[in-house]
Amino acid sequence: MDVGFIGTGNMGAPMAANILASGHQLTVYDENLGATAELEKTGAKRAENPTSLTIGVDVIILSLPGPSEVASVFAEILPSMVSGQILIDMSTNSPELVKGIAEEAKRVGVGFLDAPVSGGVRGAQKGILTIMVGGDKSLFDKAEVLLSSMGENIFHAGDVGSGNVAKLINNSLAFSIMMANAEAIVLGSKAGVNPTVLWDIVRVSSGSSLTWQGGIKNILQDRLPTAFTVDLACKDIDLATELAAELNMDLEMVSVSQKMLKRFQASGLGQEDILATIKPLEDANQVVVRGVWDK
Repeated sequence: MDVGFIGTGNMGAPMAANILASGHQLTVYDENLGATAELEKTGAKRAENPTSLTIGVDVIILSLPGPSEVASVFAEILPSMVSGQILIDMSTNSPELVKGIAEEAKRVGVGFLDAPVSGGVRGAQKGILTIMVGGDKSLFDKAEVLLSSMGENIFHAGDVGSGNVAKLINNSLAFSIMMANAEAIVLGSKAGVNPTVLWDIVRVSSGSSLTWQGGIKNILQDRLPTAFTVDLACKDIDLATELAAELNMDLEMVSVSQKMLKRFQASGLGQEDILATIKPLEDANQVVVRGVWDK
């Protein structure tokens, strides 16, 4: 396929690189000139602007920070899109917004899929992302080979918007578990249990999770690279609670995590990784669990 890719940041760049490595033709655009430099070195063409990127491609992919950016770029590129093209939004987005985008795209004959991803920067680099897709099944079938260049677990979740419903549920669970895990490791350490030993115990017990196995291990090793920021976590958990409100459902557990994340964001951690939320918990309890890894 001839693919246009808009948004080559921490996640988008490795996703685009895997598309290129799979033999597809690739045109890229990002507001940050440096974000496309490596892709250009390996054969991608850089578009001058989002509008010019749409000309002559089969598929346009968006990988952007959130709903406002997607809405803005979509409004910019829609007039230049033509019947038969496919637009795939791989951002984490509002289910209602993507439904509206799909309707507008349909009026000019453009197919639309919402296809948010899970797996982080590492998953994007290795091409092993989980991709949750909402949209027409026949359109999904056409795009599946392209999507498989970026991920190994690809699900057709249902109609447009279903992909983002699945993603928001996944992320709200992950953040809630992360907040509980951070409190647990601090509690255990404050009570006198070696945090590395506690990590090992829970790892093979009923309290374990991928978040415990990976996230808490990284905290104990004092490895807090900025891969998924607190600001992004707040954006995603807000979208989850907005979805619940639209459906007249009260998310009690998720709301607690939302309040914690908002508090950490307000304290100045917005641009730090979500794992950095361990810092105020350590400070409040006069316990340090970062850097204690002794295995």
